[in-house]
Amino acid sequence: MGLNKLIKQCAKNDRKAQKEIYQLFGDKLFSICLKYSRNKHEAEDNFQDGFITIFNKIDQFSFKGSFEGWLKRVMINTILIKYRKKNVLNIITDEIPDEVVVDVEEDELSLDFLLNLIHELPERYRLVFNLYVLDGYSHREISEMLRIAEGTSKSNLARARGILKQKIEAYQQGQQSI
Repeated sequence: MGLNKLIKQCAKNDRKAQKEIYQLFGDKLFSICLKYSRNKHEAEDNFQDGFITIFNKIDQFSFKGSFEGWLKRVMINTILIKYRKKNVLNIITDEIPDEVVVDVEEDELSLDFLLNLIHELPERYRLVFNLYVLDGYSHREISEMLRIAEGTSKSNLARARGILKQKIEAYQQGQQSI
């Protein structure tokens, strides 16, 4: 069955079509949940909530553009709505620290290590960092998605980079003293 037919069947609540969509895109969407969640348990909850939202809104897909891109956006928005409800996105000041440059020797840090550092960031910083750096959204788009000021988005990104820089430097200093 073609993708367009699967989507149309899903809009009619066809369980077999829903299962196929889940099998086709589940791994990619779960990796998004892992990226935007504090831990695996929260990622699993977000994944389930996201798929419920996807199947409830699949009839809104207009067959223009990428279906996978639409799925990704719905999943991210579902997660962000939960964070907005928890008020984890607000910060006290919009003051933007200077641009942070992180000096990393190639092959010195593993991808898993860097992802763990990102995962340890406070939620509001991690969300903005992921949206801007890993998913390529602009500060304007992030401000709309998170319902925060554009300056807050920039400030959160700068603070996230600052925290990452400190952690990387501390790690590198620890490696040199061994």
